[in-house]
Amino acid sequence: MVFTDRRDAGRHLAAALDHLRDQDPVVLAVPRGGVVVGREVAERLGAPLEVIVPRKLRAPYNPELAIGAVAEGGAAVLDEMSHGVSAAYLEQETEAQRAEIARRVKAYRGGRPLPSLAGRTVIVLDDGIATGATLIAALRAVRAMGPAHLVAAVPVAPSESVARMAREADEVVCLSAPEFFQAVGQFYEDFTQVDDAEVVALLSEGRQK
Repeated sequence: MVFTDRRDAGRHLAAALDHLRDQDPVVLAVPRGGVVVGREVAERLGAPLEVIVPRKLRAPYNPELAIGAVAEGGAAVLDEMSHGVSAAYLEQETEAQRAEIARRVKAYRGGRPLPSLAGRTVIVLDDGIATGATLIAALRAVRAMGPAHLVAAVPVAPSESVARMAREADEVVCLSAPEFFQAVGQFYEDFTQVDDAEVVALLSEGRQK
């Protein structure tokens, strides 16, 4: 399954999440690309849109490779790839990503905390995942806030990552779990990078709900 762009993926994902409409859900999107997907979902479900900010921990020998992730609120995930990485490097990288999380929270939410999620149905989503570490860190951060029903939602992910999400969320909605998976971008015709200005604009629209 190949999506035209993130808005197209968001419309497909929204249709698959329509059964949650009557539960008055909150949509939490992972920036940046997830916010474009999340805007479509929030619009269809009549739900407020907000951002949850996790960051991957980068491998020392390959910054594109994730060895884990951290999220606002302190939630953390370490993958098997982190084995053999020095404690000093992990501490340095974790602090660097926490600083970027703080910057994004300030940029996207004006430094405001997340709204109360206790007892709510919460949908945490992204435009797709590879290892799933960042989304799992986000799920753990949200779980600590006491939602009644925690949903992980993505347009595309490898099957092993779907299984990982299923251990963290009450419900997982994934539109496609292809056997051949190299990168999220291969499942989009247009996977143009999303900038901060677009994220802020989409969140401003979504907060009007």
